Amino acid sequence: MSTKVTILEHGPIKLEGAFELLDAENRPFSGSRKHAIYLCRCGRSTNKPLCDGSHGASGFRDAAMAREISS
Repeated sequence: MSTKVTILEHGPIKLEGAFELLDAENRPFSGSRKHAIYLCRCGRSTNKPLCDGSHGASGFRDAAMAREISS
């Protein structure tokens, strides 16, 4: 199974498929091998890097439209 990353409009990043979520020390997050998780984009989650829905109350807005990625 491949990994799919979707940036949700005005919301988090959805990771689904085969992946492992590691911290800066290369340690895995417990339960990170689930089929899908949501990563915070707004910076307000109390459960970072995971989304806790804070983007809704904070008024976070970002359409995240596809565009060319430059290096």
